Formats: sequence, C-alpha cells, structure tokens
Amino acid sequence: MAKRCIGLVIWEFFFIFIVLDIFVFFFIFLIKLLYSSLFLKVLKVQGREFFCYVELPELSSFLQFFKLNCFFQCKSLLDIYCVDYPTRSRRFELSYLLLSYRYNVRITVRTIVTKNLSVPSVSSVFSSASWLEREIWDMFGVFFFDHNDLRRILTDYGFEGFPLRKDFPLTGFLELKYDDQKKKVVCEPLQLVQDYRYFDFLSSWNIG
Repeated sequence: MAKRCIGLVIWEFFFIFIVLDIFVFFFIFLIKLLYSSLFLKVLKVQGREFFCYVELPELSSFLQFFKLNCFFQCKSLLDIYCVDYPTRSRRFELSYLLLSYRYNVRITVRTIVTKNLSVPSVSSVFSSASWLEREIWDMFGVFFFDHNDLRRILTDYGFEGFPLRKDFPLTGFLELKYDDQKKKVVCEPLQLVQDYRYFDFLSSWNIG
C-alpha cells in the first residue's frame, strides 16, 4: 500500500511538472492559432505565467474558458486592476489575474476600454469579481453592466469624481472638518488659503 501511494505521488509530480508543460504550451499554441484572428491580440508566456490581450466583447467567454477547461482549471480570480492612460483614445486597461491551484499556473487577461464604454461583469463567472468591480467603478469610473450591486465601496455616499483617475486633483473637491459652532463634523468645498507659488529651489543663504 505504501509503495502504491509513493508511486501515485511520483506520477503526480511527473504529470504536473513535465507532462503539464507540454500540454499547456500545446493548447496555448492552438488558442493563438485558432482565435488570434477573432479576439486574441497578444500572447506572451513567461515560465508558468501567461499574458494575453482580448477584445472586450469576448472577455467573459475567454475567462470562462480558462476556468472550465480541464488543462487550465483557473478556479480563482485573485484580482482585477486598472490603469489609467489619459492620453490614449482607449483610456483604461483592465487586467484580470487568474490562478490555477491544480496546475500552479497564473494567467493575466488584459483588455482595453474607452472612457464611456461599459464592461461586461464577470461576477457570474467568478464570485470574487463582485467587490473587485465595485472598487474599480468607485476609483476609476469604469462601469460594469449586468453587475448585481454596483455601488461605491471605498468612498463616501455622494462623493464626486473618481480618485484614481490621472485628471483627478490631488487636493480633491471637498474637505471634512469639525465645526466648533455646530459641534459636529461638516463637509465643505475645499478652499486653499495659500496661493500657488513658484519655487526656484535656490538657497537663500549667501555663502562666501
């Protein structure tokens, strides 16, 4: 019985670290060959990490493929992160980080979104996407349609603007302070008392 268990462990090790690599690269090659003309734009392989760009309409089906396909089994969506490029016509870049516990493979699926374009929610595919999409909506203003509860999650109710956009001012628009007369915390429009000054970064000390 012990020899049989040891044999199974050795076979499992052999399958994961040797045979799996052959199958994964073979299927990656097929995906790139069959679907590159449809929605797959770029595909990079670095060790056990895969990076690919997909068109927005095919995002949900592509993520579902990686989750259900027996050679990947990416059952976990670790994170969704967004980058803002204000100078681009397609301003936002979304990245979905998938993890396969079975095969120890990480897959990053990226897509590019314009400012006023909605993104299909993948909360029906990965339950962890619900809060992650709410965070991106709150910070960047990227709208996810078919989301079951798309509300702000980090900022306060009635907050104006999206803080992580590059064109959002560092000082913000409102300030919270304690009002001594009203004896409570009040929210007021931000007023900067000190005027903006230009600094020449030269020392005011005359040496020698």
